[in-house]
Amino acid sequence: MKNILKRLTVGLSLPALLLLGGCNDNDENYVIKYPHTFDISKLPDVGEIHTYKAPLYWSIYEYCYELDKINVAHEKIQFTTQQWEEVCQWLETKFKPYGYDMVCTDGFIKMLAKENSPYMNYYGDTSLAEIVAIAKRHGLKVGIYDNPMWMHCAPETLIPSTNIPVGTLLYDKNQDKVEHPKVKADKWGYQWLLATHNGAQEWIDAFFKYYKELGVDYLRIDFLSWYEDGFARGSSDFTSRGYGRENYGLSLAYIAQAAKKYGIFTSLVMPHMYNDGELERKYGNMVRIVTDTFDGGWAHTSSWDRGKSWSSWPHCHNQFDGFTYWNHITGRGKIIPDGDFIRMNKYNTDAEKEFVISLQLMGGGCVTIADHPSTLKAGDEKFYTNEELLALNADGFVGKPIDDLLNSSGSNLWYGQMSDGDYIVGVFNRDDVSKPVNIPLSTFGIEGPMKSRDLWLHEDEGEITSVAGTIAPHGCKIVRLSNK
Repeated sequence: MKNILKRLTVGLSLPALLLLGGCNDNDENYVIKYPHTFDISKLPDVGEIHTYKAPLYWSIYEYCYELDKINVAHEKIQFTTQQWEEVCQWLETKFKPYGYDMVCTDGFIKMLAKENSPYMNYYGDTSLAEIVAIAKRHGLKVGIYDNPMWMHCAPETLIPSTNIPVGTLLYDKNQDKVEHPKVKADKWGYQWLLATHNGAQEWIDAFFKYYKELGVDYLRIDFLSWYEDGFARGSSDFTSRGYGRENYGLSLAYIAQAAKKYGIFTSLVMPHMYNDGELERKYGNMVRIVTDTFDGGWAHTSSWDRGKSWSSWPHCHNQFDGFTYWNHITGRGKIIPDGDFIRMNKYNTDAEKEFVISLQLMGGGCVTIADHPSTLKAGDEKFYTNEELLALNADGFVGKPIDDLLNSSGSNLWYGQMSDGDYIVGVFNRDDVSKPVNIPLSTFGIEGPMKSRDLWLHEDEGEITSVAGTIAPHGCKIVRLSNK
């Protein structure tokens, strides 16, 4: 019932939502003018793009976030070639054998187009070519945080293979209809390019061609809600002019075409997912389903605004609610859910560390290590490198809760099937006290008895007809069931 209501309400303006018991205290003065009027049938069909498994990788996020938190200016935040070498060596040694095969940049550090390049070629003082070369020496792929709708170069720079200046893709008040025309400058200085302008498709195609030739395999494309309508829930002002549903849809379509053409994985970040994510599901490989990690830990995994959801970005404030809320759009051959980064050093107990890894893999999401080599506690590598659980990722497994109503008892019970027919069942305890459980296999539609193996204890449990035991506070029990 929750998903039916969500599909009916997610595309409505705020007044209609309020009549239905709207859930956002900060939206009272916000009315969507344009985003839902554009007919997406006008957009190109790029064919099948959901051919990837969820990535396993490392992100620079924690390092940058901690400096940003103490107000270090972004132009002063650097990550040197020596630091990249250290991280890549660490990843190659500790994690690559388990499938973690990529390093990725993020925001915070200045993104620069130097030496007349139309596209970003420096991440702070370090060239992207140097980062790629270091990663490749350690057998690692590279992901880049960038958005093809951002202009890093001078406006007179020509779009590759055209005589069209990039600056002509910028907002023109005489021709472009936007949500907030009185906004003079977009938040944080972003200069957004409009997909409806002549040359935009060529610009985006050349953007992906540039990154492919550079040796990049993954692009993390951020602030999509800002581009679409300039609205950020909880913000006291608009984040951009809001360039509308047509520009947003067309940009995603051009991105999907070019990404498919050049074989680059796309991760969509901070999208509103209006109309039940119709555009994002059609044009993205992976999508963020929860707010930013920030300080991480149990708050980000389960407790922050537990059981609450909203109709615009961010829809949920903790990973568990995000995976539950959006599970109906995921599955084999569908868009991958992204629970954002994991800072293992911010969890207080082994149970919490097992919980956060289990949730990502049960939900079919990526696992992104954000710990720095100096912050990951000794011995905690084992939580990232549980081979029996990582087998779910390799298999393309995507599980579901038996009930996707947030904070319901059924939302704590997840299950799914491996490609070989084995079942994976997960029982989660989000509460602060231990919880005895005895869940009949029939609850998951499984006919017992089945041979059971606990994937964290690495122990066979014999034949069972129910999942039973006592689960620690903030813990879980994950079993693999087989009748072989």
